[in-house]
Amino acid sequence: MSNGGPRAVLWDMDGTLLDSEKLWDVSLEALAQHLGGHLSHQGREAMVGSNMAQSLPILFNDLGLEFTPDDLTAAGQWLRMKTAELFDAGLEWRPGAQAALDMVAAAGMPMALVTNTERFLTERALGTLGRDRFTAIICGDEVTRGKPDPEPYAKAAAELGFAPGDCLAIEDSPTGTAAADAAGCSVLVVPCEVAVPEGRRRTQRVSLDGLTAEHLHDYWFRGQN
Repeated sequence: MSNGGPRAVLWDMDGTLLDSEKLWDVSLEALAQHLGGHLSHQGREAMVGSNMAQSLPILFNDLGLEFTPDDLTAAGQWLRMKTAELFDAGLEWRPGAQAALDMVAAAGMPMALVTNTERFLTERALGTLGRDRFTAIICGDEVTRGKPDPEPYAKAAAELGFAPGDCLAIEDSPTGTAAADAAGCSVLVVPCEVAVPEGRRRTQRVSLDGLTAEHLHDYWFRGQN
């Protein structure tokens, strides 16, 4: 384990770097209407940070609909194309996120993107984020178990050549924070859609605005103690 601060930064995407959770709000409600209902606030909140395989059963249950594997496949394809349409229309940065990425790059720390979003949609987002910023990109359909399982963060750290404890993860959701925490990362939590519980490895911050390399070292150390 590093003694001088984090060796790498592992970034979540939706709600952390990009203000894309609101686009998922639109596409998930459109799918609910396509299926003949409306998504409840509680149902949508339960999906924040989850992958498509986790979210679709929540949606069907929220609507009170029975479903088969074929129903989930068809709904997933519909949702995928609707969300791609929204992504292609334009993605906005979360406050301070673009400057934070530049700061980490200037500090010489390698970065990974760790998202529950599928590769098909992540590729569209990389046009905004900048593919060359990331040494590793882990997508939700490229792991056996998505967040909140620790596998995505463990895989990202391994691809960068570090232990998870050497890394600082930056997250916005309870699901993603749980994944990074369970992997052994220190976690900087910048909530977006929903509140995130406190935890020993976790430091909370209102925004990425003004984030410095010194902050990253401080947050990493707090998560290790």
